[in-house]
Amino acid sequence: MPKQPAAQTSLLGVDLTGQVAVVTGASRGIGRAVAGRLAGAGATVVCVARTADQLEQAVRSMTSAGARAEAYPCDVTAGPAVQRLVDEVSERLERLDILVNNAGITRDSLIPRMTDEQWDDVICTNLRAAFLLTRAVTRPMMHQRYGRIINMASVSGLIGNPGQANYCASKAGLIGMTRTVARELASRKITVNAICPGFIATEMTEVLGSVVLEEAKKRVPAKRLGTVEEVADAALYLASQAAAYITGQVLTIDGGLTA
Repeated sequence: MPKQPAAQTSLLGVDLTGQVAVVTGASRGIGRAVAGRLAGAGATVVCVARTADQLEQAVRSMTSAGARAEAYPCDVTAGPAVQRLVDEVSERLERLDILVNNAGITRDSLIPRMTDEQWDDVICTNLRAAFLLTRAVTRPMMHQRYGRIINMASVSGLIGNPGQANYCASKAGLIGMTRTVARELASRKITVNAICPGFIATEMTEVLGSVVLEEAKKRVPAKRLGTVEEVADAALYLASQAAAYITGQVLTIDGGLTA
């Protein structure tokens, strides 16, 4: 029988020692920050992304600080590759406790000009990949009767955003999937929750330019962009024992934007 996860007594003292986490899109931005938080709390973190060079760099920064992390380049939109990833991790590390579906892309365009490829690329990476990984991890998690699945959605999936019909649809779909799968797995002590970041300072938002970002700050009651660390702290909490009775929920981190 797999060893049960270690208990912890407070958010600041989260102890994930002995647990195994898989984080997608872990080479940069929010995914990298989440992977770092989980590894810092004692988990062995399998960092997944398509770009091997950036991924290796992210993992080196974690391991140099004494954390346990490893790189696993993978196309998370490919079903066989995803199943192989989960099978290998579960067999080699003997458990799989936490999945963070963070991989995501944008291909912005107004709907009259949006191509089939722009639509399909975003839906495939942002939603299909999360489905494939969630489906794959349910077997090991159900076997050990424990698990945490955290889906990185977006406020765009709640309120929409012009020029992002594909992105908003993918994130809204992720929220719907979160609530449904939470109901399906709750009896097996597996929680499924979503985080909806607002305007967060990342490589993805930098490309918007300073003018757009300054306008974004004006829309946010907190008058600033969020940080990847603030999102990572929320993910760490949802991954902890303290969040055992929280499932099917959507946690919005947006400085009051959608209040």
